[in-house]
Amino acid sequence: MRIRSTSGRLTSLLAATVGLVAAGAFTVPGAASAAPSSWSASQLAQADHAVATSGVEGIAWRVEAGRVVVTADDTVSAAELATIRKGAGANSGAIRIDRAHGTFRPMLSAGNAIYGGGYRCSLGFNVVKSGVYYFLTAGHCGDVANTWYTDSAHKTLIGPTIGSSFPGNDYALVRYDNTALSHPGGYAAANAFVGEAVKRTGSTTGTHSGTVTALNVTVRYTGSGTVRGMIQTTVCAEPGDSGGPLYDGTKALGITSGGSGDCRSGGTTFYQPVPEAAGAYGVTVY
Repeated sequence: MRIRSTSGRLTSLLAATVGLVAAGAFTVPGAASAAPSSWSASQLAQADHAVATSGVEGIAWRVEAGRVVVTADDTVSAAELATIRKGAGANSGAIRIDRAHGTFRPMLSAGNAIYGGGYRCSLGFNVVKSGVYYFLTAGHCGDVANTWYTDSAHKTLIGPTIGSSFPGNDYALVRYDNTALSHPGGYAAANAFVGEAVKRTGSTTGTHSGTVTALNVTVRYTGSGTVRGMIQTTVCAEPGDSGGPLYDGTKALGITSGGSGDCRSGGTTFYQPVPEAAGAYGVTVY
């Protein structure tokens, strides 16, 4: 499931990083109600709370530039958006609505990548702890399989899922138990920044480029729960790309989580930051 690398670092089937997720297209901002020129921290917190407790699925949101910016996918109705605004009451003007094509969701799909539990996922970044080698992938992948293989027939073992976290977060750790498999490195964990030019690699769509548009984004996937602290980008992705790497040169930035759209019309995608995932397991990206 891994094959690729602009630098040649991800050359082996299991050393590269690909995955399986949906991507999507960023679109037109929706109208927001009249509002004062600035909102207090308390008002923004109340508006943010209204979004978080609305129960509406298919949205992503963050506090940015004095507003609570909500990105809604195609499944979100006008009535649901009205529910969000109504919940914010007098602070509804602090909410800005943007639209994205497609449906925000993590996806599991078939293909040649890493296999477990009847699903195809993706190897993320290779990591090490006390001389033992592992790799990071998406938590929604770790949740569906106890053991991973290089092939759909489950003939070549990789190793077991050691831990996974989803929803809330979206990361998992898998140990290399097959000593015949190589696991090269060449990366270091780093934090992304808004405006950063990035690349994402996946087993379905290969390598695509884009830009980081927001940090610390909360996403409520349709039918799958809520994840927090995500990186939002314009990089496209499709089913089969989840769990793969988001990177800038040798900087390991994120693990593909979910999104909407495709690589024909464009995409909005979300990523679990690598530093948080590595820190959770006490491992080092190498």
